[in-house]
Amino acid sequence: MVDLVVRGGTVVDGTGAPARQADVAVHEGRVVAVGTVEDAGDRELDADGLMVTPGFVDPHTHYDAQLFWDPSASPSSVHGVTSVIGGNCGFTLAPLHAEDADYLRRMMAKVEGMPLAALEQGVDWQWESFDEYLDRLEGNIAVNAGFLVGHCALRRYVMGAEAVGREATDDELGAMVRELHSAIEAGGLGFSTTLSKTHSDGDGQPVASRWASEAEVLALCGAVRDHEGTTLEGIIDGCLDQFDDAEIDLLARMSAAGDRPLNWNVLTVDSRVPARVPRQLSAGDRAATLGGRVVALTMPVIVPMNMSFLNYCALFMLPGWSDVMGLPVSERITKLRDPETRAWMDARANSDEAGVFRRLADWTNYVIGDTYSAANDGLKGRTVADVVSERGTAPFATLLDIVIADDLRTILWPIAPDGDPASWDLRKTVWEDDRAMLGGSDAGAHLDRMCGAPYTTRFVGDMLRGRQLVSIEDAVRMITSDPANLFGLRDRGVLAPGAWADLVVLDPATVGAGPATLVMDLPGGSARLTSDALGIEHVFVNGVETVTDNAVTGAIPGTVLRSGRDTRTVSTS
Repeated sequence: MVDLVVRGGTVVDGTGAPARQADVAVHEGRVVAVGTVEDAGDRELDADGLMVTPGFVDPHTHYDAQLFWDPSASPSSVHGVTSVIGGNCGFTLAPLHAEDADYLRRMMAKVEGMPLAALEQGVDWQWESFDEYLDRLEGNIAVNAGFLVGHCALRRYVMGAEAVGREATDDELGAMVRELHSAIEAGGLGFSTTLSKTHSDGDGQPVASRWASEAEVLALCGAVRDHEGTTLEGIIDGCLDQFDDAEIDLLARMSAAGDRPLNWNVLTVDSRVPARVPRQLSAGDRAATLGGRVVALTMPVIVPMNMSFLNYCALFMLPGWSDVMGLPVSERITKLRDPETRAWMDARANSDEAGVFRRLADWTNYVIGDTYSAANDGLKGRTVADVVSERGTAPFATLLDIVIADDLRTILWPIAPDGDPASWDLRKTVWEDDRAMLGGSDAGAHLDRMCGAPYTTRFVGDMLRGRQLVSIEDAVRMITSDPANLFGLRDRGVLAPGAWADLVVLDPATVGAGPATLVMDLPGGSARLTSDALGIEHVFVNGVETVTDNAVTGAIPGTVLRSGRDTRTVSTS
């Protein structure tokens, strides 16, 4: 007798092997058989006509705070994700001195788009060490969750307020290295950092890690080599567009210093910028010459992101725009009415300096979302191009007239410019390159601006019934064993005897994701975008059902994934 038998489904086991009809038996949290199972189960689940896969692994999330008020890590969990990696981009909630909690909350609100009210009301912040933080989550989550140790928290813990404004002394760097060792010994999966100019704290200053010298970054990367099952993650300016030579060299040296793979987020694939993909992936080639390994994360779907001239979003990152967008609303509106300011902003958005953000300047291809004034009645769901043709006004001026009528509250949805067939062909090539891996959802961050969590079901549905760029066997491998292997997750990402019983039972005829919708369900009544899963019948984590028909069960069988215990060391060669 075993605990569970999933009978007669089409098993896609995560290795890339051909799909086959088989039973899956589970006992005491692990898979004990895949094939013809004679034993009866305490529970028998009929999977005839359904597909059975390993649980999906999301390698780039920011669920570090949300798990305290939402143990299920929604909506990732309903989309079949059973393991998440947090602590990315240099941002973690530990180690933490109590007096620094407010600073850390405001930083996370600014840089990762987590509503401040949710951070204040949904988390009690009653820990100091990384060990204490992990212990607070252990036994209280519905997914498996591992966390890198963030550079910003380390710096603030050691240097206090002076973490922002200067380089560390030798003694301070030594203290940071010691604290990193302690955090990894407690189970931290490795080290993450950001050197990107897009990352500023709640005071508008560069986040703490951006004040670090290269020597500091390399010393902290080097600390991970002393621990089993660790990894690295880093964000630099060129991640958003194209690296310069110095950035490629730095990423390679970071990986070599730690003797661990380093992943970065996110490789944007666009056929109109053919030089980008080979340039970005060349960081992996440079790393290999130094004995390291650098892997680009790239999304297999186009994630819609809404924009607003009221609240912080990617528009604020256009060159020079912060001088206007950072003004109080009344002054901002006055500036946005000014013809000279309009011309200047339009020119700056279309300049070479805008880099990858230049794609935001395609003003005619914005879909107008929610509106809030009589002047904008009837515009929801229409493109700016439609309004331009009616009014005979210039595209940028038309867009500004619309948002000003709403006191800047208008929700805007830019149409992605990289949905052409050539870009999808290029994506397929990238997916098959071992210097890249699928991921980059940012789930748990930018909550009212984007919803990347459903990429797993959207991708699987697309490969089954849509573009079908790769086989379903390869598609499942790309979101299960590939990320599990990069992080060295022990016994996860595959369906095989001895593996942990993280399972997804899905309907191949309907699997996918519903549209992103805005809900007001965060602590403090804050808003976020979410998406229903389609065709996800059952999700099991460590043998316990956590999702049934797009609804969480309330069970919390997830494990905090700790380095060494739950991970093995992954070679850089």
